This record gives sequence, C-alpha cells and structure tokens, in this order.
Amino acid sequence: MAVLPIITISDPVLRKISDPVERVDDAVVKLMDDMLETMYAAPGVGLAAPQVGVLKRVVVLDTSEEGEPPNPLAMANPELVALGSTTRLHEEGCLSIPDVRVEIERPAEVTVRYIDRHGKEQELAATGLLATAIQHEIDHLDGQLIIDFLSRLKRDMIIRKFKKQAKS
Repeated sequence: MAVLPIITISDPVLRKISDPVERVDDAVVKLMDDMLETMYAAPGVGLAAPQVGVLKRVVVLDTSEEGEPPNPLAMANPELVALGSTTRLHEEGCLSIPDVRVEIERPAEVTVRYIDRHGKEQELAATGLLATAIQHEIDHLDGQLIIDFLSRLKRDMIIRKFKKQAKS
C-alpha cells in the first residue's frame, strides 16, 4: 500500500466527472487500499479517487470514532438510490481544500448501492456522519466540491486564495 498525493482545489481534475469502474480487479482493489492508507494518513473520514488524480468512480470511507476499531468501507460505482426526508446540517471539510469548512445541509439518511472490493453488489442504509460523508464523496465523483454550496463571492475568495498559494 502507498500514501498517494492528494490534489487540491487548483487542479482541474477535481471538476471532471469520473468514469464508472468496469469491474473490480486487482488494480481497483490496490487503488482502494492506497486510498484508505492516504485517507488515514491525512487524516480524513472519506476520500474519492479524483482527489488522488484518478477519474474512476471509487470512494473510501471510515467514520468510526476515535478509540473505536477502524471500520473501512470501499465502494466502486456508488449510487444514491434513496434519500431520507429529514436533513442534517453539518460542518464539512475536504482534504482537497485544506483549512476550509462549510456548513452544508444534506439528507440525514441515504441508501447507497455500490460494488464492494470483492466485486459484489451491495446496498447500505446510512445515517448521520456516514450518510453525509457518502454524499460528499459522491459529489467528488461528479466534479462538485463543498465550495459549490457557498455564495459566488465566498467561493471566488477561496479559489483566489488557493491559486495565489499555488503560485508561491
């Protein structure tokens, strides 16, 4: 396993739509393992393949609390099949936009269908932080970022800040 470099907001790859995974083979499993190691090292609770420069529909998550055993989840081609009727306001961060946190209101419960690391189709009902993290990571697969939930003025200020940092 390897810790991969996480790309930041100034990289146009983050705005592209990811391609579906044809099948979960050894290369996809290795990507999932490397992404988990990268996410834990960052540290974060979720990571999407575009954040490591790979335009494939792959996400990894682990929302276990500190002191709990790790509970990693790797998904290929995740797809939301149901959204709950209640919402949850949560301050989200993003490994590709360091030091930026955005309050986002999303459905508090979701059901996601995906292919696991063994190539089997799964369906998972998630609530709370896991539901939020799943939605956040699927946004990445569709080229969306947390700053897209902000006003244009705030979003442009953050983008300018990162472009300036990239130049220096």
